[in-house]
Amino acid sequence: MRTVDQGTGTDAEPDFDESPTESEEVKAAPPQSRRMLVLCAVAGFVLGGGVLGLLWGLSGVHAGALDDALAACQALDRVGELPDTSRDAQPSLTPGLTPERLHRMTAARELSAAAAQVNATYQPLADHIDGVSRMVLSLHFNDISGQRHLVQAQELCGRL
Repeated sequence: MRTVDQGTGTDAEPDFDESPTESEEVKAAPPQSRRMLVLCAVAGFVLGGGVLGLLWGLSGVHAGALDDALAACQALDRVGELPDTSRDAQPSLTPGLTPERLHRMTAARELSAAAAQVNATYQPLADHIDGVSRMVLSLHFNDISGQRHLVQAQELCGRL
């Protein structure tokens, strides 16, 4: 608290020690630079993004195409021998396939399609397995094109 000297009209010294207010303390301290903080944040963001990009690139998404194609061939092989009634003039009713064999056929089709989607060199395999799958799922074993697809798919699987 300040007092005014009556005789001179000027401020007199206070009777007690006046401590500086908080705003004076803040003004007295030099402002700290945020430049280093911003630089560290940007460097961390760039470094983190680079590491994530590197890990994503090395994850082997494209390397799985061969594995999918091989698994499709194995699933097709595990379907077993399919009846060929394409040479019969009047094909007799063929027994239906077990659900396990139908699931394996579907798995072979899906795996070959996945391989072809990642790597276009597996597209002929996917096309032939799809043709076999259509024949098997419709139970029309007298389909000449389905039997041709089966032979072609087996040949392609033999080359893998």
